[in-house]
Amino acid sequence: MAALAARSREGREAGAAAIPAGRGGGGRRGGGGSGGDPRAGLARGTRRPQGAGSPAGDSAMPCVGDWLNSPLSIVQGIFAQNAPNSDWEKKVTEYFKEKLKENNATNWVPSLNDVPVHYLKPNSLVKFRCMVQDMFDPEFYMGVYETVDPNTNARVLHFGKYRDVAECGPQQELDLNSSQTVTSERQTFYCVPVPGESAWVKEAYISASQARVSPSTSYTPSRHKRSYEEDEDMDLHPSKQKEQHMGSGSDIHGCVEPKRLETEASAGHHVISPNCSPPLDLNFPLPGEKGPACLVKVYESWESFKVNDVLEVFGVLSVDPVLSIVNSEERDSSALDPMECMDTAEEQRVHSPPASLVPRIHVILAQKLQHINPLLPACLNEEESKSFVSNFMSELSPVRAELLGFLTHALLGDSLAAEYLILHLISTVYARRDVLPLGKFTVNLSGCPRNSAFTEHLYRLIQQLVPASYHLRMSIESMNQARFIPHKDYTANRLVSGLLQLASNTSLVIDETQLEQGQLDTAGVHNVTALGNLITWQKVDYDFNYHRMEFPCNINVLITSEGRSLLPSDCQVHLQPQIIPPNMEEYMSSLLTAVLPSVLNKFRIYLSLLRLLDYSISDEVTKAVEEDFVEMRKNNPESVTADDLHKMLLVARFLSLSAGQTTLSRERWLRAKQLEALRKARLQQQKCVNGNEL
Repeated sequence: MAALAARSREGREAGAAAIPAGRGGGGRRGGGGSGGDPRAGLARGTRRPQGAGSPAGDSAMPCVGDWLNSPLSIVQGIFAQNAPNSDWEKKVTEYFKEKLKENNATNWVPSLNDVPVHYLKPNSLVKFRCMVQDMFDPEFYMGVYETVDPNTNARVLHFGKYRDVAECGPQQELDLNSSQTVTSERQTFYCVPVPGESAWVKEAYISASQARVSPSTSYTPSRHKRSYEEDEDMDLHPSKQKEQHMGSGSDIHGCVEPKRLETEASAGHHVISPNCSPPLDLNFPLPGEKGPACLVKVYESWESFKVNDVLEVFGVLSVDPVLSIVNSEERDSSALDPMECMDTAEEQRVHSPPASLVPRIHVILAQKLQHINPLLPACLNEEESKSFVSNFMSELSPVRAELLGFLTHALLGDSLAAEYLILHLISTVYARRDVLPLGKFTVNLSGCPRNSAFTEHLYRLIQQLVPASYHLRMSIESMNQARFIPHKDYTANRLVSGLLQLASNTSLVIDETQLEQGQLDTAGVHNVTALGNLITWQKVDYDFNYHRMEFPCNINVLITSEGRSLLPSDCQVHLQPQIIPPNMEEYMSSLLTAVLPSVLNKFRIYLSLLRLLDYSISDEVTKAVEEDFVEMRKNNPESVTADDLHKMLLVARFLSLSAGQTTLSRERWLRAKQLEALRKARLQQQKCVNGNEL
């Protein structure tokens, strides 16, 4: 738990900004934290003298153009004008909120998702689009502290908010006994990029960015340093730097430095830290993920956030090397000091990783994201957004028709399966009644070709349509060996991620076509059970060793299988291919290349937007549906159940939304009944052909 730090006059460094110090408020918020013993205390640590590149401790209000490059100078100006009145904190928040409301101002803020950390200026304003993977215990820090000049006894008041290391002017020392000291509390979130975020989403955010950055010479490893001429060339030709940022980062040890998108911290799960002998696990939920992990320090309203929330945060970037130096010294000395053994070495390593690998962001503003589709307005409730929605809805019908045609070809000419796939892709959990999630629509697409890599190519097409997705290949080996369920590591005091720790509205495609006969071990049984609970109840039971805690989720699950899936589903659609391509890869690739980028973007907007629309059924239509159901029961009491009614209402809901209608009409109800009749007839036909249940 980080806290502000300063050096005592005797010269002994007693913990640093990144060393666990004050831990308060023990209890876990419901469904929000990773547990751990509550601990109390105040931080001590290092200070940094003010100098070039450091925000002045008592500078005057800078010009407004500095809010991007020197946000701490802005904060200092507001603090100097308003301290000790506590209103200064609200004024800081309001200042940056107003700045970010100006014309496309958010696009001028560099994003850690797009720009390697070594390109960013320390203590500058950055943003980060992320998922809360874990919540550490709350921590205490010095919100306001006082320094004194031993020679003149002159005193200066400083703010400690948005900082890891205490700033002291020349000849000044921290007065730990000052009556002006204010102890405050903040929360640390461990945040990772949104798991499974699609490449087109990343590229669209990069294209929209207008941030101008160049490598930081103060904090850049020597192999990343460039000449001033190159930096100047980047400023004059921002398109060049955008090309660099969009370059491939897959070859971590490649020789072409300009294409090196990722820092050492971006290479995936494990990073070799100079201060740690074993590799540093960045704790990404999905294998092969890239991007930065960050310690996000939240100062206000942290109770409104919970684990797995997707956030966009704007804050001060902290990558001070002194954090890593002191952390290393602290680990070396803690074994000699029983008072500093409250935290294990493993916990210190996880909670205080080197800032160059896991940067800190001190949050000024944070918001939950309704969605991560860059083609949509961030918030659909604003007036500008309403005009965007109405304009798009006016051309919805041709977009739906084109998407239906596209998916029909992807499903080898099966238009009925394509209809159900559209309904699945726009489905979302809109409410919960007791433990029952309303709106989930898991589809089991049975009858899939086994040996043609059909599911692999279908997934690649879906990946081009949805903002976040993951392809889970079911096999005995993967079920027995993969880590599906997040669990609490009490030694490191952190939540260890699992495959099912996903953000809301992620599309999970489960491929059963490669599943062979075999024996599931205990871990495999637990993993299959977890998948079943995810599908049925839209929840994952995280393992806290002594108990399990339910974490609700909202994941769209599509299961492909030969016969009926061994997993539960809301709707089974048996695929009836009308064409069998001789080369599946060529066929699927040609589908994508045949679609214009502008049309593809319309598909993406369509699927994301319809998930966010409200829906209702009038009393009149409700009565008509009830009467219709009673009539159906009279005609066929054995085959029409309450479950059938629920399924038809669900199909009618998404059928209406897919046509841009937010209320159920008689026409859509009849169409839903027709689709369900066709689907069930197809299943019955296949059952008769095979002589067994599908």
